[in-house]
Amino acid sequence: MGPEQIASALRTLLSIRQPVFLWGAPGVGKSQVVAQVAREKGLILRDIRAVLLDPVDLRGLPRITKSGVAAWCPPAFLPPEDEKTEGILFLDELNSAPPLVQAACYQLILDRAIGEYHLPDGWCIVAAGNREKDRSVTHRMPAALANRMVHLDFDVSLDDWLVWARKHDIRNDVRSFIRFRPRFLHNFDPASAEKAFPSPRSWEFVSHVLDAAPEDEVLYELVKGTVGQVCAAEFMGYRAVWQDIPDMEEVLDKPDTVKVPEEPAALYALCEVLASAADDDTIDALAEYAMRMPPEFGVLLMRDCIQEKSSLAGSSAFARWAEANAEVLL
Repeated sequence: MGPEQIASALRTLLSIRQPVFLWGAPGVGKSQVVAQVAREKGLILRDIRAVLLDPVDLRGLPRITKSGVAAWCPPAFLPPEDEKTEGILFLDELNSAPPLVQAACYQLILDRAIGEYHLPDGWCIVAAGNREKDRSVTHRMPAALANRMVHLDFDVSLDDWLVWARKHDIRNDVRSFIRFRPRFLHNFDPASAEKAFPSPRSWEFVSHVLDAAPEDEVLYELVKGTVGQVCAAEFMGYRAVWQDIPDMEEVLDKPDTVKVPEEPAALYALCEVLASAADDDTIDALAEYAMRMPPEFGVLLMRDCIQEKSSLAGSSAFARWAEANAEVLL
């Protein structure tokens, strides 16, 4: 399931307070999707790293009451029993925790309680972890615990990531490279000894690194240390082409005369740059330039413009372009 499908499934399961476990390779964005759904629904998110817990931590500490009876003080990371708000108790890296810690979660996940403590009615439990085949630090999940949750497999989706990346200001050159080389969005080989590998998370890091404007002599090493040697070499070669694309302002001012690149890499990059400027004032120029591009890239540019601002689909410029390219769109 892609991120959008995972988010939709989470909304359904949260509405019925059904515990769920998200399985996925490192770096695909499991925790980001949980945080996104929490924000959308206005829920408090308590992120608990199960691997950092001891078996007794969930129970808390004992104390003596005024009546001389032993009682337990629940840990601060669990929401108070009288909590009136709604939230998600997120047990991240649950299957990386030792078996005794996972066993301590049995009652909390199934009965929404542990010892005398009861999870507030408005709270839901979501867990996540890496797959055993990914060579991450994992422990086999006991069947008794696994049977207490719905299990969802988290897969990478290029379209979903591109939408997310645009919303989160991931750089144009990073987005256009991933569109040009989609296999590098997530390319994790458990058998490889290389420490860095491309993933949705590491591409976000690359975007931040580029925003920091590192010196040219260290840029390749920084990218290599983030996404790996092979991917870094291709990305740096792509950026050399990307930097030679026509200036956006020139395209918008003279869409009928500005040169259209021939290299596919440059065209992918140019579509990303131009679409980011799509609005009511620029759509005429963008549609005219799209007419001069190879058909598949004209479609790509106009589709990205609509994703940037959906109301542009009702513009006269878009209608003229669609009519002229009806055969391509069928």
